[in-house]
Amino acid sequence: MMALPILNGFVSAIGNTPLLRIPSLSEETGCEILGKAEFLNPGGSVKDRAALYIIEEAERSGRLKAGGTVVEGTAGNTGIGLTHICNAKGYKSIIVIPETQSKEKIEILRTLGADVRLVPAVPYANENNYVKVAGRIAQEIPNAIWANQFDNLANKQAHYETTGPEIWRDTNGKIDVWVTSLGTGGTYAGTAEYLKKQNPNIRCIVADPYGSGIYSFVKTGTIQIEGSSITEGIGQGRITKNMEGMPADDAIRIDDKECIRILEHVLRKDGLFLGGSVGINLGAAYKIAKELGPGHTIVTVLCDTGAKYQSKVFNHEFLKEKGILP
Repeated sequence: MMALPILNGFVSAIGNTPLLRIPSLSEETGCEILGKAEFLNPGGSVKDRAALYIIEEAERSGRLKAGGTVVEGTAGNTGIGLTHICNAKGYKSIIVIPETQSKEKIEILRTLGADVRLVPAVPYANENNYVKVAGRIAQEIPNAIWANQFDNLANKQAHYETTGPEIWRDTNGKIDVWVTSLGTGGTYAGTAEYLKKQNPNIRCIVADPYGSGIYSFVKTGTIQIEGSSITEGIGQGRITKNMEGMPADDAIRIDDKECIRILEHVLRKDGLFLGGSVGINLGAAYKIAKELGPGHTIVTVLCDTGAKYQSKVFNHEFLKEKGILP
């Protein structure tokens, strides 16, 4: 049996997550559908990577000093990752989160010791949008930084330096398609840029829920928003700094019914209890596999587990109310 290295605490356990083959979807399509198991990060999500890079970049630049405060506007997972790292490094965290996000994520943040500020969910153009509120709070507090995950390029760099190389290594360079949804754009863009550099023939495809404008941006060059989605932390009505110039060969839009169907399917067939955005990711991977036919390798992201979304995504009463029970 091969010995695993002993890691020094929370921070050193971030990254190097395995690729999981999704047996039921792979066997049905004849493709290798692989998910990067980001729920195995110590903070429970893909956002641990960006949180670490953002904090370490702020330390290196001298903006974040001993005893400082990290402020962020987040749908939840970045805030959770940041708060874990702040606890490990001796910083305080203030997390601004829309009140519409799942109660599970809000309670986790409080349990971790974050100063949680709930705000109404309003569009980015509104001065009271959670991202802008976080920026203002950071300016008002001495020795505080605004993490600014949407426009802070340390986010994308995390995935260019870690997620992309790990996928390339673990597939032995045999990958045909990289597909995932975007919130800040960091995971998709950083990984896509790295993979394209290794092999320009790898197709990089955006997965988007309804209620987001990235699908139309990739297809037409303009942001147009249609419909809505119950998914959290993904979808966007603007092009963030992390998205600028990203490689995008195509885009696929997945509706909530297909998202929930896929999540229920992999739970019952593969034993995988996964979060809402993963339904969009796997729905897109499955659709691509069907279109391409057998023999292709498609990689996506398993962002987090379903435990943070039981009150919504796995609540049949809620789904019935929304008219999206499969």
